[in-house]
Amino acid sequence: MTLSLEAEAARLRLPPGFQVKAFDSVGSTNDEAKALSRSGAPEGTIVWARRQESGRGRRGRAWTSPEGNLYSTTILRPGLPPAEAAQISFVAALAIAETAESVLADPGGVRCKWPNDVLVHDRKLSGILLESEPAADGTVAWVVLGVGINLRHFPATADYGATSLIAEGAPPMGAGALLEVFAGHLATWYGRWRAHGFAPVREAWLSRARGLGGPIVVRLADRTIPGTFADLDSDGVLLLDPTDGGPRQRIAAGDVFFAPPATR
Repeated sequence: MTLSLEAEAARLRLPPGFQVKAFDSVGSTNDEAKALSRSGAPEGTIVWARRQESGRGRRGRAWTSPEGNLYSTTILRPGLPPAEAAQISFVAALAIAETAESVLADPGGVRCKWPNDVLVHDRKLSGILLESEPAADGTVAWVVLGVGINLRHFPATADYGATSLIAEGAPPMGAGALLEVFAGHLATWYGRWRAHGFAPVREAWLSRARGLGGPIVVRLADRTIPGTFADLDSDGVLLLDPTDGGPRQRIAAGDVFFAPPATR
């Protein structure tokens, strides 16, 4: 007998302070989480759906959401200014990376790609979308952390390849089991970030950084800059040494590209 999603959610083993609201289908888990945030839902509330009808990623890009992958949004209330709250994207990337490493037989291909992608063998595994609302004191009233992880399915993409955990050799598992693993790693890294700031997050992210010290191309809204990925600054900004010998650039937002991945 197949459990309803609500019944399955009730059986999940989640970290203390986390709870799940489950839906068979939503427009987007972020939109549901934003409505819950505005109505006072506590930190640690996770919206989980089997599928999304209008999922989206960064810059409004569509996020294909067939049943079989993990679609979740977690409500967080860090009480920090927007620039600091934006570091949650790195917290989430580490949680996703550790989730992938824990279920793959060969975790060596897991890498973090600036600003907030997780790759397996140079193919995109996941998407992260942060949205927030300001509080009167200049901090964020809440952050909703949307995460999609390709468990069974992955889309064809124009700019880079994609993959799924199953395609990379993960054992058969359901999205609920994956959510348990992810929530555990998210709780650990979110707690570490709240207690110790960005430094430990930065160190762990850099240890998995794709392309650090090598050539990249950064695509901005108005131009494209080739250069060397020099470092990650103390606030999460990418430091780029331009190929033309110009001064080091601080890149706060943009898309990073490498050479096309080798065919396997």
